[in-house]
Amino acid sequence: MDLSKSRIESCLDLEAIFTYHAPRGTQVQRYPDIRDAGKRFAQTILDNTPGSAEQTLAVRAVQQAVMWANAAIAIHE
Repeated sequence: MDLSKSRIESCLDLEAIFTYHAPRGTQVQRYPDIRDAGKRFAQTILDNTPGSAEQTLAVRAVQQAVMWANAAIAIHE
């Protein structure tokens, strides 16, 4: 998949996105590394901000970042 594309341009893109990608090699350790870093950051947000809609959005953004980082590994390696 061409990483410079700004939109999905072919059936091959869809195939790559919606195919199960079993972890291989160093991916097995990198997934939990990313999740652990996300969890630490989310906890830092909770520890340093008042409970609010903005706090919830910040934690959700971290959750999304972890998901997209893991997807980048799965889809593009």
